[in-house]
Amino acid sequence: MARVENSIFEVDEDRCFGCAACVALCPVDALTLEGIMAVVDEPKCTHCEHCIPACPVHALAIVPEAD
Repeated sequence: MARVENSIFEVDEDRCFGCAACVALCPVDALTLEGIMAVVDEPKCTHCEHCIPACPVHALAIVPEAD
């Protein structure tokens, strides 16, 4: 899957509690765990969306870039 144009991958810091389910599923290692928060290396992320349905608290999304 190609990157979604004019969009970024976002981790909702209010929801994420560091379970690392997304980190384990990322095929390009764009997600890491820092403390109890998943962090994305946005340029490395391919927007494949493998991680999004695995998040138990729905903290992951691909959203339009802010202007």
